[in-house]
Amino acid sequence: MSTATYELLAASSHALNLTIAFIGGLVIAGALIWAVRMGLGVMERESERPHADEHGKLPATGAVHEEREAREPDEIPLAADGSPRLMPYQLHHSGSRRGEDQSRRRWLPGSSGSFGSGGSGHV
Repeated sequence: MSTATYELLAASSHALNLTIAFIGGLVIAGALIWAVRMGLGVMERESERPHADEHGKLPATGAVHEEREAREPDEIPLAADGSPRLMPYQLHHSGSRRGEDQSRRRWLPGSSGSFGSGGSGHV
């Protein structure tokens, strides 16, 4: 084979790669156009958004404020030897009791620190 044959094969290989890349780009562009049109169709089928006069109103007493209270977790009883263990469906929601102490817990400076915080850690 001569050098001209190798050059001809290389040129045809580059042209084939360019053609495949162009067709792939067309496929991707077509998929994006299809996705946008499908999304617009879904939006047209949705119900309309409520107008300003259809939104909820504040009650006459004003805004509802946040209420904080400390909750106590329920203790899980330990299974005695030979007794079946508790299953998740036998437990109820934890923290369902109001705590005796309603004072808010505060962090003490220097009493704890997370990794990389620069704190001295637990002392």
